Amino acid sequence: MSTIGTASSADDADRERAVMALGAELNALISASRVLTERSAAAFHPELRPAAFHLARWLYAFGPAKPSAVADAVAMDRSSASALLGRMRSLGLVESLPDPADGRAVRLSLTENGRARVLAALDLRGSSFLTRLRGWRTSDISALTDLLHAFNASPDDLRREDA
Repeated sequence: MSTIGTASSADDADRERAVMALGAELNALISASRVLTERSAAAFHPELRPAAFHLARWLYAFGPAKPSAVADAVAMDRSSASALLGRMRSLGLVESLPDPADGRAVRLSLTENGRARVLAALDLRGSSFLTRLRGWRTSDISALTDLLHAFNASPDDLRREDA
C-alpha cells in the first residue's frame, strides 16, 4: 500500500521524503550493480551471456558439481544452464569429469583457462568496488555495512535479535 500523499504531519512528510530518497538510492545501487555484472561477464568471456558468468563464479567458489546441481544453485532453468555450460565447454572454460560416485554421471569443473577468466572478472569487480570506497573513513564503511545488514535482515531475524 502506498503512503504517498497521505502524510498527516510534518514528521510523516519528512519520513515519506526520506523513504523515497532511500528508494532512489537503492535503485541507483541496483542499476550500478547490474552494469558491473554485465562488465564482469563480458570480461569473463565476450561471446557468452552474463548468466554464464554466474555459473562460472559458482563453479569457482564451490568446485566440481553435477550440471543439475550448478543450475539449481544459481536458480537457473536446467535446460538454459545446460546450453550455457555446453557453450562454455566448447570454449574451453569448463570440462566434464566422470562422477566418482556414479559412473554414469558427470561433474563439471572449470578449466585452468576458466579459472583464470573468472579471477580476471572478479578482479574487475573488486577494483570497481574499492574505487568507490576510496577516501571513505573506516567508520563510515562500518556504519553503511551495519545499516545494510539491518535492512537486508528478514523481519524474523530482527524479532530474534530483539528477544
